[in-house]
Amino acid sequence: MTLDGKIMDGSATIAVIGLGYVGLPLAIELANLGYRVVGIDVDQAKIASIRRGESYLRDIPSERLSPLVRAGVLSATTDYDVLKATDVAFICVPTPYTAAKVPDISYIRAAAQGIAERLRPEMLVILQSTTYPGTTQECVLPILAASGLRAGHDFHLAFSPERVDPGNRLYTVKNTPKVVGGLTPRCAELAALLLSRITPEVKIVSSPRVAEMTKLLENVFRSVNIALVNELALLAERMGMDIWEVIEAASTKPFGFMPFYPGPGVGGHCIPVDPFYLSWKAREYDFYTRFIELAAQVNQDMPYHVRDLIARALNSRGKTIRGARILVLGIAFKKDVDDARNSPAQRVIELLLELDARVSYHDSYVERFNVGGNAFYAGGLALEATPLTAESLRGQDCVVVLAAHSAYDFRWIVENSSLVVDTVNATRGLPHREKIVRLGAPSG
Repeated sequence: MTLDGKIMDGSATIAVIGLGYVGLPLAIELANLGYRVVGIDVDQAKIASIRRGESYLRDIPSERLSPLVRAGVLSATTDYDVLKATDVAFICVPTPYTAAKVPDISYIRAAAQGIAERLRPEMLVILQSTTYPGTTQECVLPILAASGLRAGHDFHLAFSPERVDPGNRLYTVKNTPKVVGGLTPRCAELAALLLSRITPEVKIVSSPRVAEMTKLLENVFRSVNIALVNELALLAERMGMDIWEVIEAASTKPFGFMPFYPGPGVGGHCIPVDPFYLSWKAREYDFYTRFIELAAQVNQDMPYHVRDLIARALNSRGKTIRGARILVLGIAFKKDVDDARNSPAQRVIELLLELDARVSYHDSYVERFNVGGNAFYAGGLALEATPLTAESLRGQDCVVVLAAHSAYDFRWIVENSSLVVDTVNATRGLPHREKIVRLGAPSG
């Protein structure tokens, strides 16, 4: 039977390489459609958890995972040899950058090599990891072609960017439109056919490079607009205005405006990383993305501004950062998620530790958090979440809010704290204003 037929009748076997925030939700949706799905990951703990039917992602309840595992339609392994019996392979591995902000696509290369050694005629390979334009054709394609099979003839290759938003209950894998760029029209057609089984709206573009650029545009758009409002927040502080009030007022305009909000920095996998993937690739063409890099710089500077806010707030009370007891609330990169990747909390904590502050944190979603071991704080440190009690709050010189999780009772937090530095507008309108310093707003 042709691959088209297998996709349509549900008999296609599918591998998902990389079982993180992108791969696991995708594997579950495919298994729910009746496909036999096997997940591949190098993390033994993740494999063991899936085999037990236990989810390690907050967005994926174990109740959604365990029936699929019990039914045998979803399994997990570290062994790439399962690819010898699969029809489709998705690559959903991490794409971080180095300390010098250079793209690290080693995980993509490793996954492609694992597939190449087991590539079969008619197999469809879909890269989903966010990366720079050209990765599919310049990196993945040569590795797969070394198998001796001809791309676009013997096997099929496409790029379809992930669009996962951790914590978003409205838009999930099932109802978020997809973009697909294939090496050939046939490659794109097969990838779109499969993805249309998950979500009804699939946009086919002319090439993998266009699809890769599409993902970067989506995230650079957010990066630039966040940088704009971050810069205006700093101006509002200096001018004695409340930027949050300004944004609220501007949001009443029904056209031509979209609200973005300031904060302690940007986090997660995409916004802090993607601009550097694009700017790095642009240099190959003697092109310098000054506007994009300036936005990234503004966002990267925000943890330093938070440090300065804390220093000034303590100083106004006759204290210094050195030796100050500082409790950070919210380590995750945004509200109500358990994802701390590239969280601005890391840099904020490192900057405080470098000034000899005594830093602790609380986050009900993140039990452990590693900081340091870099240019910002030489000593690597593994932190564990501290209990949040009235006593622990009263024992702090300053409480810093970096993520406004819904579980936090900010009225109670302010009442039991001597000083609160709020970077996400969680305390606006609360009493005891004399205790509160808000980013982007006048003090007091």
